[in-house]
Amino acid sequence: MALRIRRSFNVGTVAIAVAAVTVLLSLPPAVAQEIPDSFRAAIPRTPEGRPDLSGIWQSFTTANWNILAHSSEAGPYSEVLGAWAAARGGLGIVEGNEIPYQPWAAEKQRENFANRTVVKVANDPSRFDTGDPEMQCFRAGVPRANYMPFPFQIIQTPEEVFIVYEYKGAYREIFMDSDSESPGYTWMGWSNGRWDGDTLVVDVSGFNGYTWFDRAGNFHSDALHVVERWTPLSPYHMHYEATIEDPNVFTRPWKMSFTLYKNVDPSAQLVEFNCVPFVEQLMYGPLGLMGDD
Repeated sequence: MALRIRRSFNVGTVAIAVAAVTVLLSLPPAVAQEIPDSFRAAIPRTPEGRPDLSGIWQSFTTANWNILAHSSEAGPYSEVLGAWAAARGGLGIVEGNEIPYQPWAAEKQRENFANRTVVKVANDPSRFDTGDPEMQCFRAGVPRANYMPFPFQIIQTPEEVFIVYEYKGAYREIFMDSDSESPGYTWMGWSNGRWDGDTLVVDVSGFNGYTWFDRAGNFHSDALHVVERWTPLSPYHMHYEATIEDPNVFTRPWKMSFTLYKNVDPSAQLVEFNCVPFVEQLMYGPLGLMGDD
């Protein structure tokens, strides 16, 4: 079922939104948060005085292809798909453009990239010689779900913050002012949140270790620990930062960051993207489990 947002919308709103976009695009990345005070003053707030992050948001990076800087390049099966499979170039979202892999993990990332389109067993994410979990319609995990080319919706209450993702209908429940522990290991992890001024800080752990950061094979283990910082810049822009820690894979913590944009169209809504039917033939066809119907 689609989730719909209805908000008042007028010429003044459009003018402010256009001005905000113009200013942000004119700033170099290092100072993108140094926006006019008037934009910060216009950030909507809840009755409790917290920033109201509710709405439909989306990133416009190419990080789902590769979180590091990369040039445009041909994609898999380009002899059949041509430009459809090609990847846009991107500046990357990783601080310093370096992922501090342990030596064995750097080699594993290269193997992942080489095997990114391989599917050897039906619906079994525990196989370490298969390709990108996204290709098989597994949930994206955190932080990847936030920079996939799909929007997501934030629904905010004083006690909890919910995030519903268009991709596969995945969702997260962020427990505010809580230090509860994950009851198990999941694709999207377990999220505890708190406010640091106007920044929503979310501590995420309890991952199953099967997700990748991108289609380039960058990966982690089930020891992954992510600390997210969601900071509104204006009514229409939000700075997202994630600190990544995994002592099983990396030599030190590292960060990624990018800008999220709010959809201000009055008819904005999430639409269903249930990718399961799109991968059934891929996963079950070789086993003879799919009929001709």
